[in-house]
Amino acid sequence: MNQVDTVSRPFIDATQPNKNTEIILSPKWVRGFFGGEFIINSKNAVLVRNEGRPPIYYFPRQDVRSEFLKEQDHSGSFPGLGRGQFYSLVVGDKVAENAAWRISDPNSEVAELGDYVAFKWNEIDAWFEEDEQVYVHPRDPYTRIDVAHSSRHVKVELNGEIVAETERPDVLFETGLIPRYYIPLIDVRLDLLESSDTHTECPYKGVASYYSVNVRGKNYKDIAWYYPFPLPEVGKIRDKVAFYSEKVDAFFVDSEKI
Repeated sequence: MNQVDTVSRPFIDATQPNKNTEIILSPKWVRGFFGGEFIINSKNAVLVRNEGRPPIYYFPRQDVRSEFLKEQDHSGSFPGLGRGQFYSLVVGDKVAENAAWRISDPNSEVAELGDYVAFKWNEIDAWFEEDEQVYVHPRDPYTRIDVAHSSRHVKVELNGEIVAETERPDVLFETGLIPRYYIPLIDVRLDLLESSDTHTECPYKGVASYYSVNVRGKNYKDIAWYYPFPLPEVGKIRDKVAFYSEKVDAFFVDSEKI
């Protein structure tokens, strides 16, 4: 991997230490907030992709507040990269054990990665790409999300009842996943929905809230979800309800059961 140069190198300029690992220069300004401090502030991050795993940011050491890193007596092996040394994050009274690492003994193909530091995503209080907060893990440059208005006929059945039926869904297409059909509230049996305390986060869509559904005395917990404040790229799905097609009794699209 050559010295990072955000001016002369294109976005997808990757090295492949082995067939399962890829290193990509990121053009994004990335910051990480912990214990009231921006401990990461980088415009020269690289994204490491390992097959079957979420991508991970690695940051030049000069872009990390080293005064908040405490070296630990703990190391580990990182597939395709080498062995790494762990660090704890310490900001005032807040401590995250073994929350960061550096590839202290990198494989020859990625020798310069030894000058980079990575972090366990969930140990950082908040992550930002540019000025937008990012959830769960960095956005993968190979993942695409599209939302399309549709006139498909969608019908959802649970325990012998039609709980949703529409001819105006929004269909969300996400790389590697099945399409999801988001249904306007007016076309959902709202009397059967119960708000849930469950919330999940998606790096591409935002924070989801959930509904359980009660039908004829049977409760289907967290079987539907919606995004009250989706990220701008998927704004069309705001407050519309999606059901797990694989968990309901019957899910029809244009009269075909899926």
